[in-house]
Amino acid sequence: QVQLVESGGGLVQPGGFLRLACAASGSIFGINGMGWYRQAPGKQREFVASWNRDGSTNHADSVKGRFTISRDNARNTMFLQMNSLKPEDTAVYSCYADSVTSGFRSWGQGTQVTVSS
Repeated sequence: QVQLVESGGGLVQPGGFLRLACAASGSIFGINGMGWYRQAPGKQREFVASWNRDGSTNHADSVKGRFTISRDNARNTMFLQMNSLKPEDTAVYSCYADSVTSGFRSWGQGTQVTVSS
């Protein structure tokens, strides 16, 4: 089983930046994909970005050019660099990891990002 712990959320002004981190532990050798979703109050959960084991990445159209997903394999940590933040980016951001060995998707506890002046 994979355990995930997010960090880096907080309050930032519009136009500002934050970097979220998602640290993985446990059965990390079976991870073949990781990513981020977000959920704003009263809205459905929304895909943000994903990283695949082959090194490829995907970003939602709403964050392309502003957010960048990356992974530090040596530290078993995934990052989401968020620049030019907008109020509509306000949400709880949760990371996930897909394990090829267990066939399950693990989730972190979520971290709040609030963009407001």
